[in-house]
Amino acid sequence: MGEQLILLPMSDQSDHPLILLWHRRDLRLHDHLALAKARQKTAKIVGVFCLDNKILQAEDIAPARVAYLLGCLQSLQDHYQRLGSQLLIFHGDPVQLLPQLAATLGAHSVFWTLDTEPYAQQRDLQVAQALREQGLAIATEWDQLMHHPGEVLTQAGNAYTVYTPFWKNWRQLPKASPVSTPKDLQGLSAAEQEKLDPLGPQAIPRLTDLGFSWENPLPLAPGEEAAEERLAWFVGNVLEEYQQTRNFPALDGTSQLSAALKFGVISPRTLWQATLAAWDQSRSEEARASIETWQQELAWREFYQHCLYSFPALAQGPYRSPFQEFPWEENQNHFQAWCAGETGCPIIDAAMAQLNQTGWMHNRCRMIVASFLTKDLILNWQWGELYFMQTLYDGDLAANNGGWQWSASSGMDPKPLRIFNPYTQAQKFDPEGEYIRTWLPQLARFDTGDLLTGKLTPRSRRSVNYPEPIVDHNQQQREFKRRYQLVK
Repeated sequence: MGEQLILLPMSDQSDHPLILLWHRRDLRLHDHLALAKARQKTAKIVGVFCLDNKILQAEDIAPARVAYLLGCLQSLQDHYQRLGSQLLIFHGDPVQLLPQLAATLGAHSVFWTLDTEPYAQQRDLQVAQALREQGLAIATEWDQLMHHPGEVLTQAGNAYTVYTPFWKNWRQLPKASPVSTPKDLQGLSAAEQEKLDPLGPQAIPRLTDLGFSWENPLPLAPGEEAAEERLAWFVGNVLEEYQQTRNFPALDGTSQLSAALKFGVISPRTLWQATLAAWDQSRSEEARASIETWQQELAWREFYQHCLYSFPALAQGPYRSPFQEFPWEENQNHFQAWCAGETGCPIIDAAMAQLNQTGWMHNRCRMIVASFLTKDLILNWQWGELYFMQTLYDGDLAANNGGWQWSASSGMDPKPLRIFNPYTQAQKFDPEGEYIRTWLPQLARFDTGDLLTGKLTPRSRRSVNYPEPIVDHNQQQREFKRRYQLVK
């Protein structure tokens, strides 16, 4: 589990000691475990967020994700103000900023919620050490997971590497209920705020101030309220039919709460409680099966988070050692065609158009395009993993890495060799061609059967400037299997 961060006893020197709540992937005030614990100690709680250049300048950052983050910060800042406190924004290294801020304000404690990502864990330990050296108390909570790493283990006491037994164990563990939002908080005095000036607190920047550009609408508006509204809509309109709708990208048949979970503007406990309420009100076995299917998706998210925590090397390469030496192609032209949605395979190009234009892609399509990159183009899954992170507004290291390794057959999977035929996938999950026509409107007038099978004539393709297929699926499938047997 790594180093334990311990809450030291509160001092009796002040009736209202100041606690700084350091936000990262917990951009909400409702059902916030660290906030609830802090409020038991004092009303004087001030939020802090550091715009960290090690994250903002990393190669895997996405403009759409930063745009969503800034919107969530604005929502969180407004919420703090309504309760009587404030959210302080800084741009810099939290390892230096947090201790300086705590010392400048005479804070007694710094609270935060834990993360599974390797960089976050390393950073948190450095911040903790610096705060302890100043004699400050710290307190942490596992808040982005319903069950933290170390709580869901095999009988041998090890982390799970296969989802199904993880789910069976995870589902039977008691789930905590959401905690309430504090009704009021106390912020900094005028004198304390003056002390902040040398540290450079700032207003929430514009996206362009950070060097990014994203002008398209986001699939989900940022902030707590938008996430709660989406959850209510999903539960009321989709959840009981989720098992039937979730695989059809032309339908609005998924929760689309992945970005909200990524940035913690809604908690997994709130989602779980919603499933329990829906279960109690359900009227059929089909409805309950759909509810359980969505519960399994919540468990998939936690499984990948646990895997990354227990096996941090996943962030750098394949879980299955033979794939360290897999003979991937190095065809940059094919990769660029895949990124741009110009492969000549309509379902692939439609999905990539959705990604590039919205910062989001339907989950079924994520599997199809990942299989196409790795099994049809025979390109390294890490190329696709990085491009997704550079584009997705909901990009999450654990979920993205887990999904790509699942598709590439390099990850934790009892059935490791899966190859999706993109044309049969299109016929099964976009039978009327609605999704393809939405994202490739230049193909809208062509016959549905031709769209789904890719059997557009060269003349038809030329008439709308649509490319010929860059590879033959059957031929590439055989070649991938040959290479797979070599490394297996």
